[in-house]
Amino acid sequence: MSRTSRLFLLMDALRAHRRPVTAAHLANELAVSVRTIYRDVQTLIELGAPVDGEAGLGYVLRAGFFLPPLMFAEDEIEALILGARWVQQQGDDGLAKAAAAALAKIATATPKDLRDKMAESSLWVPTYAAKPSNETALGFIRAAIRYEHKLLIDYSDENGACTQRLIWPIALAFFERKRVVAGWCELRSGFRHFRTDRIAASTPIAECYPQRRSALLKAWRIEMKIPNGS
Repeated sequence: MSRTSRLFLLMDALRAHRRPVTAAHLANELAVSVRTIYRDVQTLIELGAPVDGEAGLGYVLRAGFFLPPLMFAEDEIEALILGARWVQQQGDDGLAKAAAAALAKIATATPKDLRDKMAESSLWVPTYAAKPSNETALGFIRAAIRYEHKLLIDYSDENGACTQRLIWPIALAFFERKRVVAGWCELRSGFRHFRTDRIAASTPIAECYPQRRSALLKAWRIEMKIPNGS
């Protein structure tokens, strides 16, 4: 492997870690020596890459760094295409448009225009006659999760009984033709799950909930016995 290729692989490895990663871990991941990692990290820094950290403690690539050109393996291209096509079928209109736009940006940001290659891919997801109902609620839910805001919903249970809930939405799951939002329910004083097709009305509340979403997600995972990474 050429040194240039190894530097690109090291950049990809650093991008994949949000927190400092040790040289030993990087060396094991890239199948090189720790000394090589030290030398290559120093080279990246000299080339202008914003790598923080030092030997023995770990390295992290600061956010916002973009190193053109984008290079993708065949499997990576297929994964992007399949993921984007799934979002176009399963998500709301906003997510569907964003998926198409993201693919277009990726295709034209590579050294070789990949638009034709992506269009000719044989990986597909099922096409449904109608999209899931209540797309407006999905947009409100995604925004509330992103900004950690409360959301007021009118919710009907399986028997049709409707209650008004003030929730702290923390996650949105996309199942086969069903969408479920997880959040803390102030009415029930606990975590609850709400099917979006049973949300009759939703009203954004410009008020942050009192805990960070990361802390709530951790508590929800513990309560639901969901392992990290699931």
